[in-house]
Amino acid sequence: MNTFKLYIRSMGMLLRSHLQYPSSFLLQTLAQLVMEGGEMLMVILVVDRFETLGHWSGGNLFFFFGMMSVSFYLTEFFGRGVTGDFPSMVRSGRLDTFLVRPRGILTQVLCGGMDPRRITCIAVGAASLILGSRLSAVVWTPLKVLALAESILMGCLLILGLFLIEACFCIHSVKSVELVNALTYGGRSACQYPIDIYPHPLRILFSTVAPFALTLHVPAAYILGSPLYGWPLWTVYVTPLSGALIFAIMTAVFHRGIRYYRSTGS
Repeated sequence: MNTFKLYIRSMGMLLRSHLQYPSSFLLQTLAQLVMEGGEMLMVILVVDRFETLGHWSGGNLFFFFGMMSVSFYLTEFFGRGVTGDFPSMVRSGRLDTFLVRPRGILTQVLCGGMDPRRITCIAVGAASLILGSRLSAVVWTPLKVLALAESILMGCLLILGLFLIEACFCIHSVKSVELVNALTYGGRSACQYPIDIYPHPLRILFSTVAPFALTLHVPAAYILGSPLYGWPLWTVYVTPLSGALIFAIMTAVFHRGIRYYRSTGS
C-alpha cells in the first residue's frame, strides 16, 4: 500500500510540474490530438472505401481501434518512465541514484515519468470505442463490461512488459534498440485492426511473442458477438492473462539484468 501511495503522490507531483507551463502543455496536447485524430482518420477512410474488412464491419474496426488506443496511451500516460524515459535514465546516469534508494528499481522508474499529453489520445480512443459499439449494436451486459475492463488492464501490462524488453537491452547496450519498436509501436499500428486479416506469420507473432490478439482481440470479438477462434466463452477471461504473464516474466528479467548494470559515468 505504501508503494501505491508513493506512486500516486509521484504522479501528482509530475502532473503539477507539467502544468507549470500551461501554454506549452496545451499546444503539445493539441498536437497529440491531431496525431491520434490522423490515426483514426485512416480507419474512417478504410471504412468509407471498403465498408467491410474480411468479415468485420466498419463499426467493428472502430471498436478494435478504440481498444488498442485506450490501452496503449493509458500505458504511456502512467508508465512513461518505462515506455520513453528509461534509455535517457541510463545514458545520463540518473539510474545510478535509484540504486541507493530504499525502493525497488522498477517502482522508482515507474514513478519517474508520466505523459499527461496523452489524455487527448485516450479520449480519441474512448470516442472510437463508443462509436464502434453503437455502430456494431453491442448489447452490453455485466460480463461484457468485465471482459472489456480486464482486456484493457491486461493490455496495459502487456505493453509495459514489451517496453521492458527495450529497457533490458538498454542496461547492457546503453542505447535503445529500435528493433524492439516492431513489437511495441509496430504492434500498436498493426493490432488496431483484427488479427485474422493478416498473413499467418503475423498472426503467430501477435498471438505468441507479443500476444495482442489474446489480450485485446479475443475479448473484443466476444463483445462484438463474433468469436475470433470459436473458443469456449471462458477463454475470453483467460487469454487476456497472457498480458500479466509477459509483464511478470519481463519484470523478473529486468531485475536480473539490473545486477549487471554498469554506470555510464555521466
